[in-house]
Amino acid sequence: MLKKLLLASAMTLAVTGAASACDFENTTPVKSLSAGFEAWKAVTSFMAKCGDFEAELDQEFRTKQPAAFAADPSLYQIGGVANGTLVPLLNEGTIRPLDSLIEKYGQNLTPNQLIKINGETMAVAMMVNAQHLMYREDILTDLGIPVPKTYDEVLAAAAKIKDAGVVDYPIGGTFKTGWNLGEEFVNMYLGMGGEFFGPDNSATIDNEEGVASLEMLKKLTEYMDPEYLVSDSTYVQQQFQQGKIAMANLWASRAGAMDDPNESQVVGKVKMAGAPTANARAASTLWWDGIVIAKNASDEEAEAAFRVAMNGMTPEMVKQNNDVAVWLVQGYEPGPLALGVVQTAEAGALPYPASSQMGLMHTALGNGVADYLTGAKDAQTTLKDISAAYTTSAKEAGLIK
Repeated sequence: MLKKLLLASAMTLAVTGAASACDFENTTPVKSLSAGFEAWKAVTSFMAKCGDFEAELDQEFRTKQPAAFAADPSLYQIGGVANGTLVPLLNEGTIRPLDSLIEKYGQNLTPNQLIKINGETMAVAMMVNAQHLMYREDILTDLGIPVPKTYDEVLAAAAKIKDAGVVDYPIGGTFKTGWNLGEEFVNMYLGMGGEFFGPDNSATIDNEEGVASLEMLKKLTEYMDPEYLVSDSTYVQQQFQQGKIAMANLWASRAGAMDDPNESQVVGKVKMAGAPTANARAASTLWWDGIVIAKNASDEEAEAAFRVAMNGMTPEMVKQNNDVAVWLVQGYEPGPLALGVVQTAEAGALPYPASSQMGLMHTALGNGVADYLTGAKDAQTTLKDISAAYTTSAKEAGLIK
């Protein structure tokens, strides 16, 4: 399905033709807050062509957005969001439906881009994303190692790479305490076939799949930089670019940076493959990234913001940045850098299970998993304590009676 979606998006350019970089001169101040990876740099640089626009690119955007959008007036008119980071804004009612703006200014959008909640379009997606295997093709080839398809094969490959001493660390990982580490557990646990909640929203991670997930994460850390608990996406990207690691399950949105000659010492050497499987399926989750518009902005600001945003999502932008992301924007032509996302989807990776209860669970995981990795707690105690932390938060939020 994902492959069809990508190809459909790529074929649309032939019908619509390329749009100009900006089709109006903006005179209403517009600000955006989003993540800072390459795709957002590309999109916001095209938004800026309209004038009177300021982009704040910040990897901590998810912690800043809820309060910034709850302010009246909102501190930003445009928010860059993904599956999970959309939920807090929806829960607080701080973003507005976009259907009327789409009718006026969204002629170049495709149905795949419209994120509908209860029949209303609340966000516009610009790209799909997933964590998947990136690997040094030259190292695996020299050592006679097949591209790993399972996590057991990743560990076997890591052992050979460590013995060969060709890089500082065989594996990199986004294991930074907090959101990143929580996401690593989510990926592994879903890959193991686990389910997070019972019918009453109670936590169900204290089980065989939960233990297996913790144990696999711990085994992976044995081949990582000892400072893995501060390692986020940018950290791993730079490890690759500097030739320090040979493999990582990293976000597709970071793939283009591997071949950036201004930053990377390994241009042409890092290749893409599907996320390794655990017990049941690919141990990853499928995401989208896109834009929302603040509710606590004036109608004039909202209209200007939406028009600016649309001029960041044009075929011209994609043409200049085709390999920066797996775009949903018209004009995208899937290339080698999209292979990892496509293979990950085909290997059964599930969409990230975004919900209010998942937001609380993700926080509890991000705060609790490190206790097992560092040896402070055993697996069973770690899972029980994470479940207890989630339960307390869920009761406070009215999700559990």
